[in-house]
Amino acid sequence: MTAAVAATAVLAALLAGSVTGPAAAAADEPAPVLVDRFEGEVPLGGQPPADAIFTWGGDADDHPELKLTERADAPEGGRVLEGSYDISAYGGFSHEFAVDAPPRNWTAHQGIRFWWYGQNTAPLPPGSGKRVNFEIKDGGANGGASELWTTSFTDDWEGWHLVEIPFADFVYRADYQPVGGIDQVLGLNEMWGYAVTLPGGAPGAFAMDAVELYGKADPALTASLVTDTAVRTVKNGGSADITLSVATTGSVPIEEPVTVAYATKGGTAEAGTDYTPVTGSHTFPAGTASGTAHKVTVRTAKAAKASEARTIPLELTVTGAKAPRENPQIVIDAHGLPYQNAALPVKKRVADLLGRMSPAEKAGQMTQAERNALRAPGDIAAYDLGSLLSGGGSVPTPNTAAAWAKMVDAYQLRARATRFQIPLIYGVDAVHGHNNVVGATIMPHNIGIGAGRDPKSAERTGAITAKEVRATGVPWDFAPCVCVTRDERWGRSYEAFGEDPALVEAMETVIQGMQGSPSGKDLHRNDKVLGSAKHFVGDGGTAYGSSTTGSYTTDQGVTTVTRQELEAVHLSPFAESVKRGVGTVMPSYSSLDVIGDGRGPVKMHAHGEMINGVLKDRMGFEGFVVSDWQAIDQIPGDYASDVRTSVNAGLDMIMVPTAYQDFTRTLKDEVAAGRISRARIDDAVARILTQKFRLGLFEKPYADTTHLDAVGSAAHRAVAREAVAKSQVLLKNGDRNEGPVLPLEPGQRVYVAGSNADDIGNQAGGWTISWQGSSGKTTTGTTILEGMRKAAKSPESVTYSKDASAATDGHDVGVVVVGETPYAEGVGDVGNGHDLELTAADKKAIDTVCAAMRCAVLVVSGRPQLIGDRLGEMDALVASWLPGSEGDGVADVLYGKRPFTGQSPVTWPKTEAQLPINVGDEVYDPQFPYGWGLTTLRKPPAGGEPTLASLAVAAGVAERAGLGKTPAARAIVDRARLLVQQKIGGTFTQAVSRPFAEADHLLLTGDLTGAVAKLRTAYRAA
Repeated sequence: MTAAVAATAVLAALLAGSVTGPAAAAADEPAPVLVDRFEGEVPLGGQPPADAIFTWGGDADDHPELKLTERADAPEGGRVLEGSYDISAYGGFSHEFAVDAPPRNWTAHQGIRFWWYGQNTAPLPPGSGKRVNFEIKDGGANGGASELWTTSFTDDWEGWHLVEIPFADFVYRADYQPVGGIDQVLGLNEMWGYAVTLPGGAPGAFAMDAVELYGKADPALTASLVTDTAVRTVKNGGSADITLSVATTGSVPIEEPVTVAYATKGGTAEAGTDYTPVTGSHTFPAGTASGTAHKVTVRTAKAAKASEARTIPLELTVTGAKAPRENPQIVIDAHGLPYQNAALPVKKRVADLLGRMSPAEKAGQMTQAERNALRAPGDIAAYDLGSLLSGGGSVPTPNTAAAWAKMVDAYQLRARATRFQIPLIYGVDAVHGHNNVVGATIMPHNIGIGAGRDPKSAERTGAITAKEVRATGVPWDFAPCVCVTRDERWGRSYEAFGEDPALVEAMETVIQGMQGSPSGKDLHRNDKVLGSAKHFVGDGGTAYGSSTTGSYTTDQGVTTVTRQELEAVHLSPFAESVKRGVGTVMPSYSSLDVIGDGRGPVKMHAHGEMINGVLKDRMGFEGFVVSDWQAIDQIPGDYASDVRTSVNAGLDMIMVPTAYQDFTRTLKDEVAAGRISRARIDDAVARILTQKFRLGLFEKPYADTTHLDAVGSAAHRAVAREAVAKSQVLLKNGDRNEGPVLPLEPGQRVYVAGSNADDIGNQAGGWTISWQGSSGKTTTGTTILEGMRKAAKSPESVTYSKDASAATDGHDVGVVVVGETPYAEGVGDVGNGHDLELTAADKKAIDTVCAAMRCAVLVVSGRPQLIGDRLGEMDALVASWLPGSEGDGVADVLYGKRPFTGQSPVTWPKTEAQLPINVGDEVYDPQFPYGWGLTTLRKPPAGGEPTLASLAVAAGVAERAGLGKTPAARAIVDRARLLVQQKIGGTFTQAVSRPFAEADHLLLTGDLTGAVAKLRTAYRAA
């Protein structure tokens, strides 16, 4: 029957009075159930948790345009969903059901169907049109935390066509899951909606109507045979049990008998020598309860001779139920080989293992895939993968610390099926605490740690992060970022400790917190992780407008510097990282253009002079270099050239992250052709294996959950809370006439307003739970408002009105918390939908509150905001940066439980036109200079010039005694700074600001006399 005839028949049925859907149900089938009518009952453009149809895509241009349109030919009702698109990467739309309602049960139906309006007027032969992917969302906490099951159809007809998809046609989406597998069983009893992925590459349009469930469920498709594991390891000579169970949708008894025949077959183990063969069958009779199990035992033979691991697949043939997606296999563990001897030096273990490995196994070790990109879990062994990662937001369900440990262990189990059982090294971007995990301790972003100016505090935050990360089975953290931010239009500014390389180097104590001893001897501990200094080199110096990545303006652009500036500003923090023993280094997406070298811009992932020549040879870096996400694809040339160039430039592991099949094949081909030397491959693999041995992964590949209960604990949050308090920079605090506003008195009546006062997502920023972060209650913690209410004498003394619309009378003081919403990487670049201005709502809140009472304004942001036009209205101003989950730390300094001691880690500009502006610039006239920060710890010393003179003498004595970078020496210069700040007040000129900022730089380098001399210059100019 043609599509036109089918449409006519169904439309006739509808006109005759059918209200159940586009097709009449057979008498013995359940009536069709409409999922979507597209009559306006579900809003377009809404976002969960409400019932919503929303668009998504690789970037803003990839989002399709949707509308509900009146059409006379609508198959159901009067309106249809229409859309247009022009997708370069990926894009589509989803309907997710409201999370405040229970998920829907689709178990009674055979499948899902909908009307699709074909756009092909050619007409095209069947199967040759554009392919459209259709997915359903199964299980989990909500639509965004569910499994995706997918299928596709081709749009190769013209006009309305009924697309029917039996649930049996859906397969688990192995290339991408928003949260990862829950059980990888299509249960159908907890459905959260569907999604449509539209074809890319050319503009297109579509129309859709009447999504509904149809038909009666096939009993044979509601029963499954499941195994308790895909891989069962066994010691040489031991016995292994595989448990086979029947499972049904809704956990009801099976309706028909299920029979499974099993036999040990194939693999690398030798039947009769390595193990006793097993064959047999088992029938689960009709009426068997879901979950009933049968055990199959395989016995292995004791072998005295050392051996690599050997596999014994158990082949299953199932009738009456869906078979498992893969056959289970028993693995006889490798034993007796020298590399397994933990008593041997790491170097000897590496040499022994490296000498045994094939080219394919070496290529696999150099490959890092995103876990959601695995076509099948068995690919870990099939491709001998060396590493997996979770990109931002790639999390298990539920997103808990315990679920993370189980997820990583499941991947590690797969690596046990390889010949030498080389463990995976799993990596995450835990850039401010274990920030992907709900309930973990979220530290201030690095910009706040830099403001704290406390190396010991930085080290403690690193140690807590490492402890929480390792407890979840993850041994590798892609942190810290040791970039030097030179232009706050850069969307990654908050990932830097500051604009001064001396400050960045001082904060690199975080590496010791994460890794322990620079020798690597502590890496095996259950509270330490391997760190990664990033991004080598110059990513903080990219020029505004130089990026060619999508709509980015700054991130991934070009850093144009003299050789001297490169060495002094951008390379020096990496030299410090190497001294501290950092285990890995990640190159930058950006390009480096050294003035005068005649080369022009060179992508850092292709820059052999920097990676091999400077990092590995000159600096003596002994760890391994890992690429950034899919970054080698940005190197000019074809894919083989990308692989060849990057590996020859010194990259040891490539974060593919989805193309592991292509990468391993290409790498082997390049080596075989002699375009990459075997020595280069052996060097790369040796570096990777060295860190795996140091981490103790060969002895303990699975998660040590000893500290799992400590994730997000009160003790850990106390460390974060202290770091938050230290990060708060008091830029202004009253004037000589009216005196200070801060700290607040606990008994004061405080009026709180502003967009960031009560939003933990905003105060945590990007890289929190998801890549970009998001507003709202995204994780566990305390907002600034909640912290203030706890710190006040009574919660009732704190009034909150986000938009300052509540009455302002009757209050002693106002606190307005304003700033940015979350973003990450180039998405946050100024000019890419962002600027440095406060929102109109935040400006209005400041105007309202500060006109009614004395007020303090807190700026919660990843970089300075332009506040000069309202600075006069503010009695006090605090740079709160991005404090993370512990808003109590902000309240501590507001109410005087801890003093303000922070100093600005970057120069605060007056206008965007001043950018870039940094300490040391010839022209330097900012709103607030680098290093500025008032304190409530102590009063400034009296005495003026004579006091400064005596402090200069004390500084010289300390410097000659070798105390240049000690807390005692810093205290001398701090006293001079406070005296100078008091004289400056709020009046800044270039003659004041430039030497003031340079003094702080000199202090961080240990030049105490130079620092005090600069402060004396600023004092005289004030």
